[in-house]
Amino acid sequence: MRPRSADEALTLTIDGTEPPSAASVEALTEICDRAEDLAHRQGGAGTVTVHVAGAPEGAWTSGLNVGLVTKWERVLRRLERLPAVTVAVASGDCGGSALDVLLATDIRVAATGTRLLVARDGAATWPGTAGFRLVQQAGLGRIRRAVLFGLPIGAADAVRLGIVDELADDPAAALEAVAELVAGLAGKEVAIRRQLLFDATTTGFEDALGAHLAACDRALRREAAVEGPL
Repeated sequence: MRPRSADEALTLTIDGTEPPSAASVEALTEICDRAEDLAHRQGGAGTVTVHVAGAPEGAWTSGLNVGLVTKWERVLRRLERLPAVTVAVASGDCGGSALDVLLATDIRVAATGTRLLVARDGAATWPGTAGFRLVQQAGLGRIRRAVLFGLPIGAADAVRLGIVDELADDPAAALEAVAELVAGLAGKEVAIRRQLLFDATTTGFEDALGAHLAACDRALRREAAVEGPL
């Protein structure tokens, strides 16, 4: 579960059959470090691609403790706020840590036949933040049975619900399209727009207006700096 070497694209593989671990927290932390460093040095958006697959089975939580789960949730939140475009490519059954990461990315591509599953911990479904993100992104009524009972969400339904952006028989071609889509974007600006999206679901207009105006002012100042004095 290690990121690829520094001379390659920022790419990570998450195996959802394995529970969150110190190694997976470290791997995700490392790729976040590298993405933030690239954004600081180069200013471009950059792309972090995470390949996710697998879902836990049986007594998969036996080695977990709340301290480790807390670290995992914090690094997921960091991924979700990166000054970079984050992309998940899902295949097969996708649950546990794989689903966690998928739901924290900007662009989600799924192979045909992919299923999203909220993992069970024995007594019920796992109460991690995958359930929170599913409700935030798809709506309570449309996702209730998946969160309460662990019913799988098929790839086509995931697209219909807006959880997945597209189905792809050729993920490599889909990733090339993503690269074209984000070319020329600035990572820090992408992060600001993303946060404005997040806030729009919980913040009233009057409270949100200041943040939007500040972002507009930032964009105008940046354009003025590029154009220079008349």
